[in-house]
Amino acid sequence: MTPRARTNQLLYQAELLLATPGGDDEHAEARRMAAEEGALAMFELALESLLREVTEHAGLERHDWRELLAPEGESLAELERLRGLVQRPDSWLARLLSRFQALHGSEGVARRTSGAAQGLIAVGSAAALGDELRDCLAAAKREITELRQTSEEW
Repeated sequence: MTPRARTNQLLYQAELLLATPGGDDEHAEARRMAAEEGALAMFELALESLLREVTEHAGLERHDWRELLAPEGESLAELERLRGLVQRPDSWLARLLSRFQALHGSEGVARRTSGAAQGLIAVGSAAALGDELRDCLAAAKREITELRQTSEEW
């Protein structure tokens, strides 16, 4: 499988996870949370696959997003473009990276929606994670198209 095909496959799998119906039984909320975190994990894999894909011409040995998107990372046009997105807190990539950090933390990223936890007031909707990920996927797909064109010029 080519890096491009793998990136597409992982993005599609993330979309499938987000489209999985939760149901209405006692496990519905746990299923939703699992689908959201699973989709986010797929998205992280897709980002690394994308980085491999658009830096193929540079022959890099590693494609970890933490290294490549760090300010001191490799100086390539595609990476500079992505670093610019990371600097904009409202961008799809900045939002995703913060979610990736939470995913790897002990608390995770998905939250329950029903019933505030022991007297805490719920602010916002935890179910919005799925919506946020869908928005990020759509924006990422647009960006990926442009990144691929830049990379193909090499």
